Amino acid sequence: MSHREETPCRVSLLADRGVLRVTGADAKTFLQGLLTNDMGKTESGNAIHAGLLSPQGKILFDFFVVPSGSGYVIDAPKDTLGELAKRLSFYRLRADVAIEEAPEFAVAALWNGALAPPAGAIVYADPRLAELGMRVLLPDGISVDDLACATAPTEDYHAHRIALGVPQGGRDYAYGDAFPHEALFDQLNGVDFKKGCYVGQEVVSRMEHRGTARKRIVPIAGNAALESGIEIMAGDLPAGEIGSVDGTRGLALLRLDRAAKAEAQGIPLRAGETTITLHLPAFATFELPAVESA
Repeated sequence: MSHREETPCRVSLLADRGVLRVTGADAKTFLQGLLTNDMGKTESGNAIHAGLLSPQGKILFDFFVVPSGSGYVIDAPKDTLGELAKRLSFYRLRADVAIEEAPEFAVAALWNGALAPPAGAIVYADPRLAELGMRVLLPDGISVDDLACATAPTEDYHAHRIALGVPQGGRDYAYGDAFPHEALFDQLNGVDFKKGCYVGQEVVSRMEHRGTARKRIVPIAGNAALESGIEIMAGDLPAGEIGSVDGTRGLALLRLDRAAKAEAQGIPLRAGETTITLHLPAFATFELPAVESA
């Protein structure tokens, strides 16, 4: 039996991801002043999950920042790379920073195992949740077929992510429309509340200290196959919208207060004709809000 057949690990090519390179003497300080997370965490060689927000505190971009050589690489949705580079350049001013796309890298996700990095590849633990495994930035000349893991379709990675309750920007929330708490940045190591100022920081800190996040992305299940983009109703009130789906399982951005009230009143959540139940992910430190008795 081959090593590939014996190993439990699986790897998926994420063709919708791309890479930016950020270099220069001021790269770390520059990113530290912009991002939701603390660049100091990369000093040990670890990657961070972070966002770049609007001044109003909403997520414009989310990505991973990975130390590489004397600079950093950013693993982000491919269709946002151009705008992300443009936005970063807008803040650059006179800083000694260079921002460029790195098309020589392909991005893959690996779970249920570990991997010794092939020559030229960048391998890092997914900083959101240990169960998500690792991510691999593969340079030209190396493909997922060269890794000692069973290759799996991208849908399998998303099924794994959905089962864990981990949202993804562009699938589970719209860029420019969601706050970090709604997208679970506070639950998945995407924001550091002890670092100094960054764009949108005051709004995020206020939401944290006041506990005012009414909406959250949570796992859901349906009594029939789910469909992305369908509105969820709590009786006559809109309660949220379905994002990523995997058969009868999915994720949804929900008004937790309306969902909790409907549950307390015995009113089922519905998406069209489909009955929806929700549960909180295993990593959640938040709860459904208490419902005042009539």
